[in-house]
Parts: sequence; C-alpha cells; structure tokens
Amino acid sequence: MHSLRSPILAALMALILALTGQTMAVARGATGPAGSMVLCTGTGPITVLVDEQGQPIGPRHICPDCSLSLFSSLGPVQTLPARPGRWQAVAFAITPRHSTGQITPHAQARAPPFPTV
Repeated sequence: MHSLRSPILAALMALILALTGQTMAVARGATGPAGSMVLCTGTGPITVLVDEQGQPIGPRHICPDCSLSLFSSLGPVQTLPARPGRWQAVAFAITPRHSTGQITPHAQARAPPFPTV
C-alpha cells in the first residue's frame, strides 16, 4: 500500500497543478470591469460589474499573486516587542589584534613573450 500511495499522490498533485495553472493564466489575462452598476432590490443593494457595452460580467477573480497573503490571517498574530522607554549608551571594548599572516610577495615584472616565428 505504501508503494502505491506515492505514485497516486504524485499524479494527483500534477493534475491539481495543471488545473490551477490554467485558472491562474485566465485570471491574469482577463480584462477588468469597465464599471459597476448598483441595483436596488427588496433585500438591499447589489453591485453588478459591467463591461464597456454595459453587459454584466462574472465575479472578479482573486489575484493569483496576492492570494497567498490570505494565509497570513490563519497564522498566529505576531506582535513587535515593546520599545524601550529610554535610551541607554552602549560601550564596546575594542582591543587591538595582531595577526601573523604571510608576507605579501613583491612585484616581479617581466617582458611580454617573444612572438614565435
């Protein structure tokens, strides 16, 4: 059962990626609404998005680039630490360090190679 689960899961993930990839391409390439029309009904106002000819269009797509930001509301709330009430001077103890590295080589100039005849 364990050896069969991995290929099925891989095929399922590939299918999901193929289907959602097409949806993201359509959402990126779709034109936005030209305007909106507010209809007053017995239950309250309804806003309908319309194109250039005034024909109603479907609901607006969620931006695929920004849709992952919706997951931030599911996580724990992260708060910044409180600022200190007063400033405090910080002193650093600087001690000189002496290194014993290799001596740099002296420049040795030479002439360019002679052309071969």
